[in-house]
Amino acid sequence: RLKTAAVSFCLLYGLFCLWLFDVTWQRLTAGLGRITVVLGQMLVWNDFWSWDFAGIFTGLGQSLAMAFLGTLLASLVALPLAFLAAQTVVRPALPRHLVRRLFDLLRGVDQLIWALVFVRALGLGPLPGLLAIFTSDVGTLGKLYSEALENVDRRQIEGVRATGASRLQIYRYGFLPQVFPVFLSQTLYFIESNTRSATVLGVVGAGGIGLQLSERMKVQYWDQAAFIILLILVTVAVVDQISARIRRRFIQGAGR
Repeated sequence: RLKTAAVSFCLLYGLFCLWLFDVTWQRLTAGLGRITVVLGQMLVWNDFWSWDFAGIFTGLGQSLAMAFLGTLLASLVALPLAFLAAQTVVRPALPRHLVRRLFDLLRGVDQLIWALVFVRALGLGPLPGLLAIFTSDVGTLGKLYSEALENVDRRQIEGVRATGASRLQIYRYGFLPQVFPVFLSQTLYFIESNTRSATVLGVVGAGGIGLQLSERMKVQYWDQAAFIILLILVTVAVVDQISARIRRRFIQGAGR
């Protein structure tokens, strides 16, 4: 009976959502017809050699720089903050909770909202996108880093401390060897993710390839939009492959 009631509720709620979103058969068929026209225009590339390739590849380079620099700077800032937020490092509760609430604030606001804020403050261009990625990732990476620090093996830390090592040496030889593979894996994943996110940030004016794509779509240059989308897919695939090789080289190699 409980399963039947759950299924019935899901079906009813689904029908309510369809009604709420004004989903009708006529609307779907009309939209499908327009999508077919757009896809047809994407497949026919007119005057290919006259396209603004300099602007397109400059935007692509900006997006890659936004993703890489934003994630790198965020990881460098999040690392010391993560130590302050980890219970294994800082015993008093108040400073830990303050840093954790800072992480919640930074990651609680969506990256796209940060981009809109920085575009409003700094104007159009890749700098607002870089700052949006940096701000959001400080909160997320800081939380992930601090959780990794709280799950370290205490015996290794005590062993380093027993040698008479200083506090800095305990962090260097007790904590970092255990958490470095986790930190590296998470940072590489965020570089991959932010490569895709940088495209969306460009749509709201934060520069990069997303801005190039948005401009083509506004004037309905669907052939150039298709080329840019294909370029984005290839770039993301290449970044994923490079990231996977780095992980195999440094993380799997370190575990042997």
